[in-house]
Amino acid sequence: MKYAGLTNEPAIRKQEHGTLSDFKVMQQFTCETAAKQWKSRMLAQGYEPDNRGKGWKYGYTFSVRV
Repeated sequence: MKYAGLTNEPAIRKQEHGTLSDFKVMQQFTCETAAKQWKSRMLAQGYEPDNRGKGWKYGYTFSVRV
């Protein structure tokens, strides 16, 4: 499975994830609307939602659920 999510603290979310090489920050956002649109596009491409991040400033993906 592939996952996509949003967070304000990508370094903290990456540590929480645990598999550091698998976690990638894909995009930085300046507004919440653009961030939510990105996440919707990722979900439409087959990604599953990861809602453990807090905030919306960075979009991230990973494929290993820990």
